Amino acid sequence: MFRKTIFWIHLCCGIAAGIVVFTMSITGVLLTYERQINNWVAEKHYLEPDRQGNALPLEMLLVKARTDNPDFSPSTLVLTNHPGAPVSMRAGRRGGATLNPYTAQPMETESPALSRFWSVVTGFHRWFNIQGENRALARQITGVSNLVFLFLVFSGLYLWLPAFMKWTFFKARLMFRDTYTHSKSRDFHWHHIFGIWAAIPLIAVVYTGAVISYPWAANLMYRAFGAEIAAQQGAGPGGRAVDARQQLSRKDTVGSRIQQWQADPLPLQSLVESALAHSGEGWNRLNISLPEAEANELRIEIDKGNGAQAHKRHTLTLDRSSGEVLAVTGFADTPRTQQLRGIARFLHTGEVLGFWGQTIAGLASLAALFLVWTGLALSWRRLIQPLFRAG
Repeated sequence: MFRKTIFWIHLCCGIAAGIVVFTMSITGVLLTYERQINNWVAEKHYLEPDRQGNALPLEMLLVKARTDNPDFSPSTLVLTNHPGAPVSMRAGRRGGATLNPYTAQPMETESPALSRFWSVVTGFHRWFNIQGENRALARQITGVSNLVFLFLVFSGLYLWLPAFMKWTFFKARLMFRDTYTHSKSRDFHWHHIFGIWAAIPLIAVVYTGAVISYPWAANLMYRAFGAEIAAQQGAGPGGRAVDARQQLSRKDTVGSRIQQWQADPLPLQSLVESALAHSGEGWNRLNISLPEAEANELRIEIDKGNGAQAHKRHTLTLDRSSGEVLAVTGFADTPRTQQLRGIARFLHTGEVLGFWGQTIAGLASLAALFLVWTGLALSWRRLIQPLFRAG
């Protein structure tokens, strides 16, 4: 009786959330290698060796960006470990400039059409690409459907277990067959096979999706791993406290800050070279946080991963006058909650595990497509087709 109850709940939940899960799954497949594709497109715009030369000082690039756009207030410099790559400047989460490191001229590294494509696909993945005030409702629908899918995965694992615990029955639900007597038999068998082989990565992908959507899911994860949950009053979307006065004063001090850089005993380029000498080879990108003009220290984050692997990043704090490394902080030095949050965010896409992690996450999304398709097909045969025969 219990098994039968679970079956009917499983079936009803699958019908209710099927279309939404199908949409999230197909967009998840499309987004699998977004990072690699973007990097490949960017590299196509990198400067050829014959167009390279002596790189301009970083201070000069900052002055050029400020001159071209007086309202631009860069807070971060991003350097890529490639001689033909541009120097990127960011102003918070939005706005930025990308300059040729040899001429200080603007340099494109993106495809507008590709960027629009990713934006549309991501929008459908998160909220059906709905704009305006209805977006919040759409996001709630995808969030709830994601939770329903998590229940479907766990209840499906229970229903997958054969009635008789013998290897013959287990094997029959683990391996594909050469032929099937009819489509119903094929769909039933495929539903079991894709479900069992994709179960573990699907649990990881779906639960981390819940962590992104719901604070209670994140708190549950923190408690499970023994992390202390601290109150974050007055925090912004990124979890850091927002000081409005700092935001207002930042724009006013950019000009004096750049002048201070030019007057410092050590140029910014020298400080970067000191950081690289300390960290060694193998870095992929540097994120240089531009401090206030009167600050004595400079922080440089060195990323040796793909941009989504927090455990492959560390930050150096340097004395701006001497270039001495004052402190080195890495993944192990960050709060446990921050570690878990970073892992969960990119475990959802598999990027935290690199290329093969992305591949596994993409295959799990592909398996989810088959699960939805075969599940809805079986539901149609069980619930709808008998009505036509009865008529």
